[in-house]
Amino acid sequence: MTIQSPIEANGRIYPTPKVCAIAICLDGCEPEYLDKAIADGLMPTLKRMRETGTNRLAHSVIPSFTNPNNLSIATGRPPSVHGICGNFLYEPETGEEVMMNDVRFLRAPTVFAKFYEAGAKVAIVTAKDKLRALLGAGLSFDDDRAKCFSAEKSDTSTVAVHGQDKASEWLGMAQPEVYSADLSEFVFAAGVKLLADWHPDVMYLTTTDYVQHKYAPDHADAKSFYEMFDKYLTQLDEMGAAIVVTADHGMKPKHLLDGSPAVVYVQDLLDEWLGEAAARLILPITDPYVVHHGALGSFATAYLPEGADRNGIIARLQAIEGITHVLTRERAVEMFELPADRIGDIVLVSGENMTIGTSEHRHDLAALNEPLRSHGGLTEQVVPFIVNRVIDLGNKPELRNFDALFYATTAAAL
Repeated sequence: MTIQSPIEANGRIYPTPKVCAIAICLDGCEPEYLDKAIADGLMPTLKRMRETGTNRLAHSVIPSFTNPNNLSIATGRPPSVHGICGNFLYEPETGEEVMMNDVRFLRAPTVFAKFYEAGAKVAIVTAKDKLRALLGAGLSFDDDRAKCFSAEKSDTSTVAVHGQDKASEWLGMAQPEVYSADLSEFVFAAGVKLLADWHPDVMYLTTTDYVQHKYAPDHADAKSFYEMFDKYLTQLDEMGAAIVVTADHGMKPKHLLDGSPAVVYVQDLLDEWLGEAAARLILPITDPYVVHHGALGSFATAYLPEGADRNGIIARLQAIEGITHVLTRERAVEMFELPADRIGDIVLVSGENMTIGTSEHRHDLAALNEPLRSHGGLTEQVVPFIVNRVIDLGNKPELRNFDALFYATTAAAL
């Protein structure tokens, strides 16, 4: 089917690709990971892309967590537009804390859905299943023009729901363990097979940050991961695709000299100041996969009881070492482009080497076998933005990671 042009999504016009346009989101890819692996000669294709294509840094959205940034990339817009402002949220109307992975939370169509509506073939492969439904919103799987499946649930994918029966069997790779580098390798391998055999017009590949939570950029296992990625990137590049490589967020060490997590337990403080459970601290990093971060990140939001002295609470929190920002809801909405109805009365951000926790007894840190590495704040906002084509960015002052699909389709239209 011929793609109807132009494709408009959330106020942006996307070019019609002549070759496959691919955006790759390397979860947790602090730019230093690429620098270290390239310096060791482990990523020759990405090195060439940086030298002969377009090599820039970009900013992720805040909070620098997985769901907000993947949906920003998918929609080309910040959370104020698409509504996904965390992995996890509190719904005041129900009094419940819930995962923000249901399509009902999505307030804007994805670029994928708009390309699909225009007649394009769209492929999406995600490592963790928590993103699949959101990324696949608006796609139909009854005409072999859309595929959207996860590595995590690849044994049980179906044509009706995912566009692909038993993806693991189709790929010839066993369904990977969720806490493994294999989960991301499955995504890359699936992308290569889809491009070779199914020929999508637009493809999105998004990984897991298991490796980045465990290993610093100079660790051999981290370098091995990027060496593996480069081999698949080589194949995608050789098949002629236009590729943008970016990330949802960076990753920083968040631990003390003895290796123990660096944490400010803010719910405990609020309980002390306002009375037990009078305020409610929400950690939007929370998801079903807390083994590698213990639900500790650098962004939080708090709901205060009626009549509380908000300015007084803000002042007391700002005085705590390691907390860099304590903002009113109104200021956080303005500064971080967040949906006002999905954050609390105040928003907190911690620095490069500090995390924010709820109450100390609520965090199970027994599974943290390595010193904590995490994300969520402004210090994890800088991410790679690399294109395997020369793109004229003019005098654009700041790239965002959610420009990825726009520039992938721009490169693919050249």
